[in-house]
Amino acid sequence: MNTRVSIQTQDFDLSTEVARLREQDKRVGAVCTFIGTVRDRNDGQSISTMELEHYPGMTEKSIEAMVDEAFKRFDIYAARVIHRVGLLQPLDQIVLVAVTSAHRGESFQACEFLMDYLKTQAPFWKKEQTPEGARWVDARVSDDAALAKWGIRSQNA
Repeated sequence: MNTRVSIQTQDFDLSTEVARLREQDKRVGAVCTFIGTVRDRNDGQSISTMELEHYPGMTEKSIEAMVDEAFKRFDIYAARVIHRVGLLQPLDQIVLVAVTSAHRGESFQACEFLMDYLKTQAPFWKKEQTPEGARWVDARVSDDAALAKWGIRSQNA
């Protein structure tokens, strides 16, 4: 069985991950992926680096529960979430969400659901370096609203 959730410092390769996800599964008619990257700006300020921290074990367990929920809600065959931690630069990949299903609708929905869930519920802490110094990134109201459309209330709300 493929690993569904990985928290890692090293980068990932989209082609490799998608190939592993759909390997030998002839039922797959759709693969949806999302990759999040580090921007050079946030809230109008320049960002030189972003550092992500987490609690090993707890973070994986939390994301596994999110993946379980996606399987309950959507008719999907496989899901893969990779989230990087440590010090990252603008343009670096941060997160991958990939989902397979028979048809595109289920894959699109499950991928979006998982990303919305990750943005608000996954236990990560982000610190950005700006010209004014380091700052912790707070949860966004827009992320909570995105989660709410799935009938889930954010822990931050």
